[in-house]
Amino acid sequence: MTSEKPILIGGIDAGGTMFKCALAEPGGRLIETVRVPTTTPADTIAACLDFFRWELDSRSAKLGILGIASFGPINVDPASPDYGTLGETPKPGWSGTRLSGRFFSGLGAPIVLDTDVNGALAGEIELGAAKGVRTAAYVTIGTGIGAGVHGPGGYLARPAHPEIGHIRVQRHPDDTAFAGTCRFHRDCLEGLASGTSLIARYGDPAELASDDPVWDVEAFYIAQACAALVLTTRPDRILLGGGVMQAAGLVPKVRAAFARLMNGYLGLSDADIENLIQRPALGDNAGLIGAVTLARQNLKEPAWSG
Repeated sequence: MTSEKPILIGGIDAGGTMFKCALAEPGGRLIETVRVPTTTPADTIAACLDFFRWELDSRSAKLGILGIASFGPINVDPASPDYGTLGETPKPGWSGTRLSGRFFSGLGAPIVLDTDVNGALAGEIELGAAKGVRTAAYVTIGTGIGAGVHGPGGYLARPAHPEIGHIRVQRHPDDTAFAGTCRFHRDCLEGLASGTSLIARYGDPAELASDDPVWDVEAFYIAQACAALVLTTRPDRILLGGGVMQAAGLVPKVRAAFARLMNGYLGLSDADIENLIQRPALGDNAGLIGAVTLARQNLKEPAWSG
């Protein structure tokens, strides 16, 4: 008599800098994690597949489903023949990569896929700072900039997703000479405020002092993104995640810049703004926990399987 293999689930927070992978129990408890640098699609995906295969084999377990929360732009429409395929992304070599197909063929498990910010937001809704909130937005400021919005009707823009990183923003008076790093729009939000943009101008942001004037410039751009979200989608909470937001004192600067931009419109008090604009409760693990959450939510539901 042979016993059935235990079913485990997988999650990948597929970022422009790092692919974070996790093997988890169906209830969501993480068993093992690994971080794989985002280099070429072939090398990065192969390393992720090696992780899952090794961990599953060592536990004599079967993968029930894999949740992927990916950088974009990416096709997140399960009815599309291009589901899970990256569009024209600024990440060199990744445009046209079909993550769903690569991981399905490599692991043989159903795939559920969403944007990295929607994935992070899913985790925050279930376990973090957006739990119990009617409408929430998540903005990630890292290698690029993306946003997700979730309300009573689900995620905004289904079956597509927002691209707030490429909205136009007003230039800060002390930042008029820099051309911007976005290869499509140069000085859009992402081109002026992403981690890539900060590195191009100032070097490693982690080495900048918390009182460096660059953070006032950065806060001005991020505050414009928050204002755009508030004026269009009216979220009850905006979570600011990503590596750039780990800078000490940046969130208070964003709140102050947001208050100046709104100039009393909508009657938001300082306390209202503090409640509105927050850091994710799950921190750097929000995207990974979100990817596992996507898998858990779809474990017993139809998922893409080739």
